[in-house]
Amino acid sequence: MKAVPTSIPDVLVIEPAVFGDARGFFYESWNRRRFSELVGRDVDFVQDNHSMSARGVLRGLHYQLRQAQGKLVRVAAGEVYDVVVDLRRSSPTFGRSFGLSLSAENRRMLWVPEGFAHGFLVLSETAEFLYKTTDYYAPEHERSLLWNDPALGIEWPLEGREPVLKPKDASGTPLAQAETFA
Repeated sequence: MKAVPTSIPDVLVIEPAVFGDARGFFYESWNRRRFSELVGRDVDFVQDNHSMSARGVLRGLHYQLRQAQGKLVRVAAGEVYDVVVDLRRSSPTFGRSFGLSLSAENRRMLWVPEGFAHGFLVLSETAEFLYKTTDYYAPEHERSLLWNDPALGIEWPLEGREPVLKPKDASGTPLAQAETFA
């Protein structure tokens, strides 16, 4: 397993060592000791989530203001375009976004530390999305950043289609009015 830096220093692409032959493949998707070495701190995951979504579904950009969640995300089936936005006011990358393709084929994972909004757009017919979180889901603290806020400059690969959105995501808050982290 190795970590690849991104344009936002605390966000890392995690690439597992994959061993494959004619029978299939094997890789270690989680190892606490190795992950702690890669991110530079011990991370305690408390919840695993698994979602399935159809092509064109856009989930996000979500974050929890209190009980902030760090997330280790990956795709078990299909492909998504995954995006994070730095919401830490004290960060030199505040308001900056980073996006990449995560798929069952490329087997990449993304480490999203606490203090970031997160979302994804399904690019394949369906996608199964898995993520580990460092704190429990707390709907009373959840917020939605507006997915298409021009201030974020996110280039979602929509291919001329409108995304399928949950009402709370369609009416998310623009960055300029969003509650953020210190």
